[in-house]
Amino acid sequence: MPARGCIVICIGNPDRGDDGLGPAVARQLRSRLAAGVEVIELDGEATALLAALDGAGSAYLVDACAGGAAPGTVHRFDAVDAALPEAMYDLSTHGLGLGAAIELARALGQLPPRCTVLAVEGRDFNIGAPLSPPVAAAVNDVCRRLQAEIAETEMSDA
Repeated sequence: MPARGCIVICIGNPDRGDDGLGPAVARQLRSRLAAGVEVIELDGEATALLAALDGAGSAYLVDACAGGAAPGTVHRFDAVDAALPEAMYDLSTHGLGLGAAIELARALGQLPPRCTVLAVEGRDFNIGAPLSPPVAAAVNDVCRRLQAEIAETEMSDA
């Protein structure tokens, strides 16, 4: 597959409380990012994630997590340098889990040369719940971080 540019993959289910973080970020980012940056919403199914990563020059993944920090805490991981901490994703609502899907992409040679994960600590993942206030507040922070990091990356690549 020919190389694509930068992609942002926002993972989650808007009907499961704080798991709706990804779709909320995707809605805001679409109007804020430069042309050519693709924003993709996924529900966390591993084969769809692998297909989305394949051929990307750089990828940013956004997901909710349950790692034990305060709700709304934003974590940043460089997935190229190391595996995601298991404790943050061992209770995933996404079947295989983001960490396992990234490692599968690495093993298959589909992990982009740049792959960054922004994970936000959730509090409530119940069906029908809205985003909790701390996670809703983190949406803007995640969008700002992504805009800045993508702009910086694009400038350094030019």
